[in-house]
Amino acid sequence: GNIYWTDHGFNLIEVSRLNGSFRYVVISQGLDQPRSVAVHPEKGYLFWTEWGQTPCIGRAHLDGSEKVVLVSLGIAWPNGISIDYEENKLYWCDARTDKIERIDLESGGNREIVLSGSNVDLFSVAVFGAYIYWSDR
Repeated sequence: GNIYWTDHGFNLIEVSRLNGSFRYVVISQGLDQPRSVAVHPEKGYLFWTEWGQTPCIGRAHLDGSEKVVLVSLGIAWPNGISIDYEENKLYWCDARTDKIERIDLESGGNREIVLSGSNVDLFSVAVFGAYIYWSDR
């Protein structure tokens, strides 16, 4: 198995084996302030949130190829990201808009607001079965 992570200091997404061996940079271009990553091994997708000058939700293959932006409008500080493997949905929380939203992870379409609050400063989100879990600061 592999583990993926963002490196805020160098604006990279990296991968290694679980024991730390075979470490390499997956994405180094076009990132400003990457925050979170989620991986769908079966489909071969890597998703990430970006806080930088152009906040967005991105997707690429696990090797970093074929990068696409799935969401770039109505997004400010996307923090946590999570995959619903049964429904093929991608969830994220935004600390500035105070929302949890979701999209189809293949097309990026069918965007829906799942939760909308005020002054909750959403930090992370996780999806398991019929439940959504989140944390705030």
